[in-house]
Amino acid sequence: MEVAKTPTAEAGMLIRRPVSEVFEAIVDPAITTKFWFTHSSGRLDSGKPVQWEWRMYGVSTTVEVSEIVTNKKIVMQWSDPPTTVVWTFTEMPGNATFIEVRNFGFAGSGDEQVKEAVGSTDGFALVLAGAKAWLEQGLTLGLIGDRHPKGVPAN
Repeated sequence: MEVAKTPTAEAGMLIRRPVSEVFEAIVDPAITTKFWFTHSSGRLDSGKPVQWEWRMYGVSTTVEVSEIVTNKKIVMQWSDPPTTVVWTFTEMPGNATFIEVRNFGFAGSGDEQVKEAVGSTDGFALVLAGAKAWLEQGLTLGLIGDRHPKGVPAN
C-alpha cells in the first residue's frame, strides 16, 4: 500500500551568483525587499522572530527560524496556522547556486491543503524568479506586487 504524501509546495531555480550572495539575499531584508516582501523587522536568524510585510496587500506574517546553516539551509515557520518552509542552497560550478524551497504542513481538509500548496508553489516560483532577476541583472521585476493587482477578481 502506498502512503499518501502530504501536499508540499516545491520550487527551485539556478541563480548564477555565488552561494554566499544567494543565501544573503534570503536572510538580509535590505536585499529581499528588492524581490519579495516590502518591509521586515530584521534579518533572519535562529531564535529571533521577525515580521515580514507585503504592504501593497495589507498583510504580514511572523517568521521564526528554527535552523540556519550559513550558505546551506534555512528552516523557518510562518503563517497562521503555521507551516514549515525549508530553503536549501547548493553550490554549483561557475559561481552559481541552485536554490530550492519546500513549504509543507498545511492545515484543513485534503482539498484545502492542496489549494494552499498550489498557491504557495506559485508564490515561491515568483520569489525565485524575482531573486534571479535581481541577483543576476539588478532588475526589480515587481512580480509579487503584480501577481494580484487591484481590480482583478481573486480566483
